[in-house]
Amino acid sequence: MLTLSEVSKAYAGRTLFADLSLQVNREDRIGLVGPNGAGKSTLFSLILSQESPDTGRIELQRSCTIGHLPQENAPANDETVLELATAITPELAHLGKRLKQFASHHDQDSADFHEVQSEFDHLGGYQIEIKAKKILLGLSFREKDFPRPLREMSGGWVMRAHLARLLVQEPDLLLLDEPTNHLDLETLLWFQEYLRTYPGGILMISHDREFLNQLVTFIVEIRQAKLWRYRGNYDAYLEQREANEEQHLAAWKNQQREIARLQRFVDRFRAKNTKATQAQSKLKQIARMDKIEAPEAEDAAIDFAFPQPQRSGLKVIALENVRYAYGENLVYESLNFQAERGQRIVLVGPNGAGKSTLLKLLAETLKPLAGVRELGHNVKAGYYSQYRVEMLHPDWTVLEEAFETPQRLTETFVRTVLGSFLFRGDDVFKKVGVLSGGEKSRLALVKLLLDPPNLLLMDEPTTHLDLTSIDALLYALDQFEGTLIFISHDVYFIRALSNHVVHVQNGQLTHYPGDYQYYLDKTAAQQRAANAANSTTQTAANGSTALPNSEANSSDVNQRRVQKRVAAEQRQARARERREQQQQVRRLEQEIAALEARQTELTAELEDPETYEQSGRAVQINRELMEIIDKLPQLTAEWEQAATRLAEIEAAV
Repeated sequence: MLTLSEVSKAYAGRTLFADLSLQVNREDRIGLVGPNGAGKSTLFSLILSQESPDTGRIELQRSCTIGHLPQENAPANDETVLELATAITPELAHLGKRLKQFASHHDQDSADFHEVQSEFDHLGGYQIEIKAKKILLGLSFREKDFPRPLREMSGGWVMRAHLARLLVQEPDLLLLDEPTNHLDLETLLWFQEYLRTYPGGILMISHDREFLNQLVTFIVEIRQAKLWRYRGNYDAYLEQREANEEQHLAAWKNQQREIARLQRFVDRFRAKNTKATQAQSKLKQIARMDKIEAPEAEDAAIDFAFPQPQRSGLKVIALENVRYAYGENLVYESLNFQAERGQRIVLVGPNGAGKSTLLKLLAETLKPLAGVRELGHNVKAGYYSQYRVEMLHPDWTVLEEAFETPQRLTETFVRTVLGSFLFRGDDVFKKVGVLSGGEKSRLALVKLLLDPPNLLLMDEPTTHLDLTSIDALLYALDQFEGTLIFISHDVYFIRALSNHVVHVQNGQLTHYPGDYQYYLDKTAAQQRAANAANSTTQTAANGSTALPNSEANSSDVNQRRVQKRVAAEQRQARARERREQQQQVRRLEQEIAALEARQTELTAELEDPETYEQSGRAVQINRELMEIIDKLPQLTAEWEQAATRLAEIEAAV
């Protein structure tokens, strides 16, 4: 379907790739990966004929259609959301506009109207409109959004509308450049399922590891001007790449040892007449070798760690009876929220539910219309916005932006931190406005590091970061000892970090005191229970309509019995869960009390001079004390989580 043969491209003397070859077949699912700046988006531009290769050929099968979703900056004109989604050909777009004009002039009885309507129907316009509406709803548009002009909508929603148009169009080959950047978690999962059965080929650039794992069957990596192809998903690619690199390194080392051995013979004996012939033979042997290239150095990657902040009090932040609205649109009424030290809370829920609003209320970039925001003892909050432009000054240089901090810092220190985020040399004098999305994300992280908080509030922190940078961020956040509240559509990122999930919908918060898998399991169980209850009610209702009075009365009795049994089972389940949770809380309390008592005993023993008369006893006590000191915070965190869950269960009883 698509063939690239020995394609090369360079900019300003820098080679992006050389002699690159790639075959994309119908129904292929290929993930294109590589560090920022490797040339992934440029490769898309070459395929789309927006740019020309320096050398090589790009051939597209005749009649093959390509659809492209850019990473950002899709156009937003006067057309409505539905008009864009259905404008999959120029003819349909033109006919759709004509029909709209007839409707606006109330001229729907004319022969011209019926002719245009007939042609629109002949081209499948009405079926396409039905399909477009289904896809738009899947991408979280509401029906009342369909007639809205695109120019009234935010950039993220404009990108979704363009994505809907592509899915309605169903080109033979989809080129997707970071398609998940503008999707919330629930929409992303819908989109992921939709692509599973997509009838064409897909070549996508994505920094979402879980998304790649779920969809692709090949990974193509652009690295150090070359292209490498691996079979399988992203995890399989990582394993294969590591194995290949180990084999390559081993083969190169073996060859270098052999070359060194032969060269030592040559150096030792070529001056001797009796050995000169053998020395020449060894030189020819070296020359005839098929030389293995030396392993190349890894591309530069972010290398950082969050400085460990000052320890806060147990209660970190709280919202009490908060009310917030955008004009007439009420988002929250009597909202209560609390986070405690060490929690890593992910906010999930449908787009528009108020997740970013909640985070902004916590960050105090939005002021509540009623209620209070209260920070705990020694708490310092840091906010990392989804929209980096909100945090940065486009007319400042990178260095000036980094210096905007209440801390008194030297230029050497600031430039060292910038260097660890790949802003090196003259890069620090670039204007913020010309930075790429990934560079703006890195600069926003620099600002957090230069004034480290102990409460991190992060809205889509992985957007625009490449996979290597996401791994670096994950590692740093995993070591972070403060409190983290974040929003993300990256399932891998969520699974790696969260220990508490808050579902946001219709102004209500539902807490799940466990990791992301716990949240999935609990919501699935709740859905099964709801389906069973609905099924029971529906069955009883259907059965009663066709029965005589005596049988209907009997059916009503049976229905009530079923409902009572279901209610009793639910009460028993809640009581059982309550008992189990109480037992867990008591067990943890006993363990903590025992450890604290033992800690007191050991401390007293250390203060006793006789202890030091026993050989090795002080060392033994210190070792046991360190184990207790390490274990107590873990048990305390478990107890806090268990006690919170118990309080929620008791409140629901």
